[in-house]
Amino acid sequence: MAVLKIVEVLVKMIAALSALAVFALALFVAPRPPVLGPPVTGDPALAAQVRRAAGADGYQSLSVALIEGGRTRFAGLGSADGTRPVDQRTPYELGSIAKAMTGMVLADLAEDGLSPDTLVRDLLPDAGLSAPATLAELASHRSGMPRLRLTPQIIAGALLSPYTGGDPYRGAGPETVLADAAAVKTGERGKVAYSNLGMALLGLALAEHSHTTYADLLRTRVLVPLGMTSTTALGPRDGLPPGHATGRAENGLAMDPWRAHGHAAAGGGVWSTAEDVAKLVNAVMNDTAPGADAATPRWNQNDRQRIGYGWFTTRYDNRTITWHNGATGGFTSYAGFDRATGRGVVVLSNTDKRVDALGLRLLGIERPDGENSSPAMTVVMILFTFSGLGFVVSAARARGIKRLSVTGQALWAVLLLWLTRNAGPWDAVPPVVWILGAGVLAVAIALAVLRWPRLELGHRTPVPWWSWISVVLPLVFLIMYGVAMAL
Repeated sequence: MAVLKIVEVLVKMIAALSALAVFALALFVAPRPPVLGPPVTGDPALAAQVRRAAGADGYQSLSVALIEGGRTRFAGLGSADGTRPVDQRTPYELGSIAKAMTGMVLADLAEDGLSPDTLVRDLLPDAGLSAPATLAELASHRSGMPRLRLTPQIIAGALLSPYTGGDPYRGAGPETVLADAAAVKTGERGKVAYSNLGMALLGLALAEHSHTTYADLLRTRVLVPLGMTSTTALGPRDGLPPGHATGRAENGLAMDPWRAHGHAAAGGGVWSTAEDVAKLVNAVMNDTAPGADAATPRWNQNDRQRIGYGWFTTRYDNRTITWHNGATGGFTSYAGFDRATGRGVVVLSNTDKRVDALGLRLLGIERPDGENSSPAMTVVMILFTFSGLGFVVSAARARGIKRLSVTGQALWAVLLLWLTRNAGPWDAVPPVVWILGAGVLAVAIALAVLRWPRLELGHRTPVPWWSWISVVLPLVFLIMYGVAMAL
């Protein structure tokens, strides 16, 4: 009897320690959505204006430039990596603002005699391109090319990236872009349909015409003339810029930089600073930039929006804004100007929360953020967070429940809790909800440990195959998920 008492006490201690360990681990790894911290650099008045317009939630940092009255002011708010304050010289991933610069490269080459109506396949005769798209059509998203070629790698990357923070374009070089462009089926020409693939192909075609790489072409045609010394299109073996900001998702998940050098013309691997992009905006607004004609609106997208070579022009009541934005895994950006008022803005952020509305507010145009999480997805994620409740019920019953079944439920609960930790709507739902879900799982594990001696082994009757699947499947997913996170 004494031995049984000792065993019973030990089991209770193990159960309590298991629950405490799970809950302590949950507190340590709980989601921490970015919050715009107190550090401020640059113009204090502009920083205060930005903070009022942006709010505190969803951004880790903002690096902003405001051009008005012929003067450029800068403000940095928050931190690059959780500790270092940002300023106008902090490098951020630029994303698709690079497309506007690619349009400028085309416009600049056009001034030197290259016709925008040149067929892309004439510049890339060995690429196997069948579609009769022109340079101008690629630059204005009117070539009929899809946004991307949906290869297994791209689909898997897009599905996994929100959960792992990985780069969905990893390893995509020029040869990948050319193969994708040759393989895709094109849609209706002449209709504006945004295409990352088309813009990446344009960059390669312009580079081939100029007998150089796209990175060198961009540097000689746009960056050097404008003094944009901190802007670069990274090659496959280049390190990240010194002092760069670290990207995060809006729910706090750390995101890998996107290194698709083949997509550089569309924004892959392009880094810049608010100071450099302000030089670009100022020069385009004043028609002094190489290829500034790219910003001239040429084709209608809809009743209030037109497009030139890369640059969009949108009408807001009685205001007209020329602009482009960008978004990668952990960064967002916006650059725009109002030629009539001489006002321009640059907003760079190291989170994936959009900054378009913030940029427009700084230009004097009030627009909603448009960032609300889907209510249905929010409900699903909360249900997943509390999936441990079913585990609690099973562990509490004990009688008639097999150990294999409880093990499977435990693995599923851990998997779903971890998935919601990385992809849950913690920008809109307090992270304490996730901690409560982890607490439920901790209670379930404690109950399972306490009831374990009374759970059925299941060795007297054949175990159905689905019982094994209920254990193997979540275990495989957890292993795959761990490997994906580590890569």
